[in-house]
Amino acid sequence: MTAGSVILFTRFPVPGQTKTRLIPALGPEGAARLQEAMTGCAVLTARSHAAVHDAMIQVRFDGTCARRMRAWLGPELAYLPQGPGDLGLRMDRALGEVLRHGRGPAVLVGCDCPGLDGAVLRAAFEALQNNDVVLGPADDGGYYLVGLRAPASCLFRDMPWGTGQVLVRTLAAASQHGLRVALVEARPDVDRPEDLPVWERTIGLEACRGSGSISVVVPALNEETHIARCVARALEDAQEVIIVDGGSRDRTAELAEQAGARVVRFPHGRAAQMNKAALAARGEILLFLHADTLLPRGWASAVREIMVRDGLAAGAFSLGIEGQGRGFRLVEAMTNARSRLLGLPYGDQALFMRRERFLRLGGYANMPIMEDYELVRRLGRTGRVATLRASVSTSSRRWARLGVTRTTTVNQMMILGYWLGISADKLAAYYRRKRR
Repeated sequence: MTAGSVILFTRFPVPGQTKTRLIPALGPEGAARLQEAMTGCAVLTARSHAAVHDAMIQVRFDGTCARRMRAWLGPELAYLPQGPGDLGLRMDRALGEVLRHGRGPAVLVGCDCPGLDGAVLRAAFEALQNNDVVLGPADDGGYYLVGLRAPASCLFRDMPWGTGQVLVRTLAAASQHGLRVALVEARPDVDRPEDLPVWERTIGLEACRGSGSISVVVPALNEETHIARCVARALEDAQEVIIVDGGSRDRTAELAEQAGARVVRFPHGRAAQMNKAALAARGEILLFLHADTLLPRGWASAVREIMVRDGLAAGAFSLGIEGQGRGFRLVEAMTNARSRLLGLPYGDQALFMRRERFLRLGGYANMPIMEDYELVRRLGRTGRVATLRASVSTSSRRWARLGVTRTTTVNQMMILGYWLGISADKLAAYYRRKRR
């Protein structure tokens, strides 16, 4: 099956200019936050789909510029303005441009459908193998998804947008022009105050809000030496531990399940693994942990205590490295100073944040390296990123393999390359060569 393209239609969340029909219930700020969260969830779902199927993701936006969209949602997506015209003209333009550039089939979805998931996207692309058009009916008589194999402007002309006749009229236009149509499962949109319970129920935020519950997410690959200890320590305080196994050939998954973790198998890169687990998580707070790292005793109390502070976007622990030697202590001191002064902890410091904030940012960018650094920078634009005094204890194997000096040099080269705009693929290739 051709990889295809996913096009997301959204608006930048400016209070008073988005989700206006929800302002009486939520106020301008609340409606904008909901728009932000729904867009982030759609991006997160699209990223998980793209990681498996190598699809291109294009975000068609309104109300801002590409730079601000990239700062909000991450660097690896394509951002283009929707342009002028009514909804039909804008959708026709977006689909037509993608299809004419040979990036089809293309599926366009709105970002106000909380039921959008990987199964829907997969079903839509599968339907386009034998049909010209695929539609996702919405409960209000419109549709939340439209996919095409070739441009079909007839579907977007003279449509009564915003009414309950859109789906019926679109099906009639397709029939009139001899287009084969398939339907995927119907989903509700969130446009009116009475739709809000659908959002809360689908995303699962209402059930955990204020509970302080924590989901620990651990991406893992061939970690049978460390995984049982990692899970056992995390489960001392966490409500759940999700191990996302990247295709281990050893007993990682078996030992994780024996230790009490929930195991999800998803061999598509560390960023995609963590996004996949976040979609399945049930806790109010997400904590991302490396498999060779132990959380400190009583870690959850420290997390919950700091998460209630105003203006906090995320937090992390100080870094502790197992083993003796002045080199390790120097690395710890440098890492913790940078983390506290600049608000830039790394992934091996057990980054944590509210799940709602993670969803609003669209999760980790699908990058082969530096995905944690990139997410922390986006988090820092939304609030403070704090570093706790308590330390995790991480394995010294990375430093022992290459030596402290060489490992530190390689890590700094990664950061420098990132700031110079070198592609993540090139940085990852360089990192693998140096590690060898």
